[in-house]
Amino acid sequence: MDVCGENEAMAGSPIDIVIFAPLAPILGVLLFWFIQLLFIESQKYFLAQLNKNHEPFCRFTNFIGIFFQTICHALGYTVTKHGISDFYISVHYGKVAPKKEKTGVFKWLSNGFLFLGPFFVPPFLLYCCLFFLMNEGFLIITPLEFLEIKYTFAGQLSTFGASLYSFSIQFFLFLGNIDLMHPAHFGFFLLFILLGLGIRPSYIGEKTLKKVDIFYDLKNIRYKLLHKPLYIILFFLSAYIFFYISVLFDLNWYVSLFSIFGIFSIIAITSLLFAHGLIFFIKLTDRIPGFYRIISLLLFPISYVSFRIIFFIIPITNIPLISLGLSILLTSGIVVFFLHQLTNTFKSRKMMKSRNKNK
Repeated sequence: MDVCGENEAMAGSPIDIVIFAPLAPILGVLLFWFIQLLFIESQKYFLAQLNKNHEPFCRFTNFIGIFFQTICHALGYTVTKHGISDFYISVHYGKVAPKKEKTGVFKWLSNGFLFLGPFFVPPFLLYCCLFFLMNEGFLIITPLEFLEIKYTFAGQLSTFGASLYSFSIQFFLFLGNIDLMHPAHFGFFLLFILLGLGIRPSYIGEKTLKKVDIFYDLKNIRYKLLHKPLYIILFFLSAYIFFYISVLFDLNWYVSLFSIFGIFSIIAITSLLFAHGLIFFIKLTDRIPGFYRIISLLLFPISYVSFRIIFFIIPITNIPLISLGLSILLTSGIVVFFLHQLTNTFKSRKMMKSRNKNK
């Protein structure tokens, strides 16, 4: 996965290389992780607004969120060899009971899967799918101007950023050209939307819905991390040793590991953006009365299939991209037209005043 030059001379301050350089990829992952938290909090706010009119939809997203969290908790018990004696999941609650009670680092790791797993485990599944759907974007890249200082703080951060940028470009191109008539693409897109609707790091049970927010999540995670400070010290010690081994063999192993976690965050943030778009679309169509609302909801799939049939008969280049773009434009235009004609959403006050005067 390394595209760096061979046998490049290592430059930079020894203090930078020994102390600060290993922190660069860690800080990058923390930044994207915090962005995920912000988008998750935003999604919870918009879902709460939909709850009155779309309770089944909100219950479904609630179930997906708890499902991801419970699976991560079960995975934590499996990896740490606790075993699983009981597994329960419902719309408002999920629970996994260990077969063997363990203490120390094993318990700490299993709790880490519970609180941090939902951020990274579901995107990891999509990342595995992308290996079969994308041909590029998986290389770890060091910019040419940073080759000689790639093991400094600036070099590690630039490699982290360049690798995420390379993946993001290919990932967005894939999403823009996704073929919803292709079974693998369609299945990936469904999982992608489910991830966006269900990536939540804490329980969202019926009784504690109002208390669960970004501050609750941060306090919970901070407590779990700082409850055993020795384990945090061991984590950083292991990270630094791994970095020094990477430097010794002149390989990008260290930054590659954290770049992959950054890529997971890119996938999660993008899926959250798509989920925001879906929620916003549902919220808009709620303002359209009666039968016209059903037309608005069905217009995108019907128009997409229609355009694909038309372009099958009349072949052109970039059929998936053009069909997707035309379907989005047509659906957006019709929804705006319905909102303008059937509601007061896009009508100006001057128009309403003039009508009152005529009366």
